[in-house]
Amino acid sequence: MSYPIVLAQAESASLIVPIVVGVVALIIGVVATVIFSKAAGGRNVGNARREADDILSKASSEAETRKKQLELDFRNELISRREAFEKETDQARNEMKETERRLTKREDNLDRKLDTLTTKEKYLDDLDAKIKAREAVIAGKEGEIDQIMAQRRELLEKSIYEQKQVLLRIANLSLEDAKKEALRLIEEDVSREAAMVIQHRMARAEDEAKDNALKITLQAIQRYASEHTAASTVNAVAIPSDDLKGRVIGREGRNIRAFEKATGVDVIVDDTPGVIVVSCFDPVRRAIAAESLQKLVEDGRIHPARIEEIVEQVGKEMAQRIVKLGKDAMIEVNLPGLHPRISEMMGRLQYRTSYGQNILRHSVEVAYLCQVIADELGLDGALARRCGFLHDIGKAMDHDMEGGHPAIGMEFAKKYGEREEVLNAIGGHHNDIPSTSPYTPIVMAADAISGARPGARRETLEKYIKRLQQLEEIATNMPGVKQAFAIQAGREVRVIVDPERVDDGTCSVIARDIAKKVSEEMTFPGEIRITVLREMRTVEYAR
Repeated sequence: MSYPIVLAQAESASLIVPIVVGVVALIIGVVATVIFSKAAGGRNVGNARREADDILSKASSEAETRKKQLELDFRNELISRREAFEKETDQARNEMKETERRLTKREDNLDRKLDTLTTKEKYLDDLDAKIKAREAVIAGKEGEIDQIMAQRRELLEKSIYEQKQVLLRIANLSLEDAKKEALRLIEEDVSREAAMVIQHRMARAEDEAKDNALKITLQAIQRYASEHTAASTVNAVAIPSDDLKGRVIGREGRNIRAFEKATGVDVIVDDTPGVIVVSCFDPVRRAIAAESLQKLVEDGRIHPARIEEIVEQVGKEMAQRIVKLGKDAMIEVNLPGLHPRISEMMGRLQYRTSYGQNILRHSVEVAYLCQVIADELGLDGALARRCGFLHDIGKAMDHDMEGGHPAIGMEFAKKYGEREEVLNAIGGHHNDIPSTSPYTPIVMAADAISGARPGARRETLEKYIKRLQQLEEIATNMPGVKQAFAIQAGREVRVIVDPERVDDGTCSVIARDIAKKVSEEMTFPGEIRITVLREMRTVEYAR
């Protein structure tokens, strides 16, 4: 029943009360008239009036009591109908929310199916383009074969003619001179044929190398299947009610200050309903803080002593969990013999993400891809797997140390006795140092495959291109800069300056200014190298 109908019924009930009172008054009047008539017939008028007044008083009292009872019944009816209306309204609202949730879920499923169809369509288009390119190459080679046959025929005819001329010339020479001339001609023919064979073999080797590289890469991708979604660190804690926000803050903010001091994070409590945000650059500290806050909310006892107790308990649990995660990952990739400190640092990568991709799962994925590629190339698969698994170990420490994660990870692994091939793969998988073993480019390829596969990272192509454009724009806006190029997926920017306006000393100033502006205006993972190039060329013509 709707609320307006309840109000209409209430108004009808309010009109009934005066009618009832009027009827009661009419009855009282009739009774009083009868009594008065009787009194006039045999009693005195004074007694009759007193009796009439008593009856009127009693009737008025009963009418008033009846009126109050009716009003009370009306109020109770109104309250009950209002509660029924609110209950029906809440039920309808919940049904609408459930319908909206189902529609949202169905829309997400449709979006995923559309992404899958788009990926398959792109794969088929690429395959069609490769087939057409292969047909064009085959057609070109057929033309080259015909051309080579014509050239060979022409050379053969020319050679026969030259041989006739040589024979005529040799006929006039001595025996010794004739032998020398014959050997010289044979040597020229053999050298020419050898050069043609070498050129043909080199072209064939280049084509086979490209085909084999493509084949190995595709096999590595197909043989390792990983999840499309990646876990991310928790930085928001759900609060059942807004009253708990006040308890988390505490009197004059003492609870939230004690929590921030114990965990080393920033706690953001704003007007967002049901959520408290935990912010910190260290992913492990952020995870400890989020889990501690969740336990405090569930427990309900929130005061400085309890906060320190819970944070200490969660910290110990987190340390044990990190060690277990590292050991589980080590067992998963079949790498026995890792130093416990290295295993622990790999466990910390569970709480580190890059564009939404979990770094520990990324490392496991790169390890398997490296093994597949190394096996196809006839190299040591176990060593390649070790290089791939440890290539991003520096990301577990780059928040606490200066420098890029490749250099940090290489120094850390070197301290615990890793092989030279592993150290070079860790330090050189972003081209920071020269490659000294074939395992480094294998790790680079596997790293690119893992990060670029569909669904691995949340960053869209538009955002990626926009970041590169912004990086180049910041560099080109500097005075004296002619050109700027973002390379290595935005990890480095090459800046070319005007040598007539900028000297060698100013180059370092420009590089520092660009690095400062990029740090202030852009958000990016890891670090970006700024390389400033100055080249002076002087050209003159002699006539």
